[in-house]
Amino acid sequence: MTRKRAIVIIIIICLLAGLAVGQRRRSRKPDYDGPLVTEKDVMKVDPNLSGRFTFTRVRFDTSQFAQYYNYNNYLGDGGPPWSHDYPMAGRHLMKIMGELSKIDANIDVNEPIVAFNDPAIFKFPFAYICEVGFMDLSDAEVAGMREYLLRGGFLLVDDFRSPGQFYNLQRQIKRAMPEYELKKLDLSHPIFNCFFSIKTLDLNPVYGPMYAPEFWGLEDASGRLMMVVNYNYDVSDYWQFSDNPFRPIEETNEAYKFGVNYIIYALTH
Repeated sequence: MTRKRAIVIIIIICLLAGLAVGQRRRSRKPDYDGPLVTEKDVMKVDPNLSGRFTFTRVRFDTSQFAQYYNYNNYLGDGGPPWSHDYPMAGRHLMKIMGELSKIDANIDVNEPIVAFNDPAIFKFPFAYICEVGFMDLSDAEVAGMREYLLRGGFLLVDDFRSPGQFYNLQRQIKRAMPEYELKKLDLSHPIFNCFFSIKTLDLNPVYGPMYAPEFWGLEDASGRLMMVVNYNYDVSDYWQFSDNPFRPIEETNEAYKFGVNYIIYALTH
């Protein structure tokens, strides 16, 4: 990576955590040491947040998996699958957006958590969802997803892997958007060039060598990308640990470029 490509993001990440050469070392995945939050603790969406750009997370029911997968009730890593990397991934990304752009972003707040059938979702033009291999939406959620996307919302799908989980995502999308098909994206797509010029999609396989990252999208009838899908990739994990040596700084820099581009594209298309 050239100095020109890396210097801006490196400086900003340093502002987040005072990173130095220690960021180049790998270590054991750290535990989240902030206040623990359960679903019952999550406040209703504050309507005042919608006046500024807000990173927003979509939840879905995974209680049927709780006993089998032995996850706890606290949100974040180890909690319900849809909550992985909460809340630091979103907080860190919003700091980056605040530093890099003139977007008036909500910073230092935990992202709102909404369901597709929650009318509050329409207050936010950009939404994040993860671990969709576990997702089995109700009919009301399917209808809400469809309305959100067709009314101009943008959905980032992240942090899942394997053909089985990808098939489950396709099945849920087909229920909501039967007239549209996911298509594989390459570097020529504007989403990879709308702010940063991303040079490669050949990324480190975070889930192991069997799972090469791929990027897919769902376009509406006018060609607007309504959804981007990070298949076999976990971009928010890099955001979450950008203040910790667990992830190499070079890969964290690139992950932030994807996040910034996704948001800029969503707000300009």
